Amino acid sequence: MGALDGRVAIITGAGRGIGREHALLFAAEGAKVVVNDLGGAVDGSGDDRTAAEQVVAEITAAGGEAIANDDDVADWAGGKRLIDSAVDAFGELHVLVNNAGILRDRVLVNMTEEDWDSVIHVHLKGHFVPTRHAAAYWREQSKAGREVKAAVINTSSTSGLLGNPGQTNYGAAKAGLGAFTVIAAQELIRYGVRVNAIAPAARTRMTESTPGLSDIVKAPGEDQFDVWNPANISPLVAYLATEGCPATGRVFFVQGGTVRTFTNWTMGDTIEKSDRWTVAELQAEMPRLGVGDAPARGT
Repeated sequence: MGALDGRVAIITGAGRGIGREHALLFAAEGAKVVVNDLGGAVDGSGDDRTAAEQVVAEITAAGGEAIANDDDVADWAGGKRLIDSAVDAFGELHVLVNNAGILRDRVLVNMTEEDWDSVIHVHLKGHFVPTRHAAAYWREQSKAGREVKAAVINTSSTSGLLGNPGQTNYGAAKAGLGAFTVIAAQELIRYGVRVNAIAPAARTRMTESTPGLSDIVKAPGEDQFDVWNPANISPLVAYLATEGCPATGRVFFVQGGTVRTFTNWTMGDTIEKSDRWTVAELQAEMPRLGVGDAPARGT
């Protein structure tokens, strides 16, 4: 018996890297999997539809059930076809893992409009569109009197939640996905849908191309635990996809054997008076909030 027996899952960006590991583990745990991937390069260019088909071949060779899908997750009609493909092939849908993404790293003063728009489009709209269509499906199931125990798992990043120079576009998108997760969880719980997110740290085409990370993420010797192996990420995602998992509205960091919780924006220190502040007063009092201190990395 697998932890995901009887579950039908869509995994976007599942042709390579972390998404591929998700698909393989989900199938090994008994899920029926829709492997979605456009097969593009890290920057979103190109088009190799065989990536998803190769993962499906691996799954079926191991005795699992899977189909390939090459719809664009950021396209409204494509996102609807993606959801329909799972229901048409397997009769229902229980899990959506939003994993697809691209990179266009550049410091802010050199970033082009296309660099910004393409990354925001793929990450933010590419999470919204499949989630929107899946949510509509689950709402109709709930309205029809069927018990829904569904799960959405989004993919955020420390680049957005903590900050990383050279990635204002990617970081803004990933921070936005943290907020998207929290709000979607609040809205969809009434239909039996849980929504969580992960911020993974693993060796992928993206991290291997990120300045300062390419050497760090290299695989260690055979006798050492590979903390950067993308397969380390998938067990947490599978857990969040299980029928009985209680978590919702949460964001988790995961790397190697480490899982940590993220806390979304919270109120900190306070200065207060019973009237409107003047500029001069704020100049005098703002140091009590740490203004003027050296900013920590990521703030």
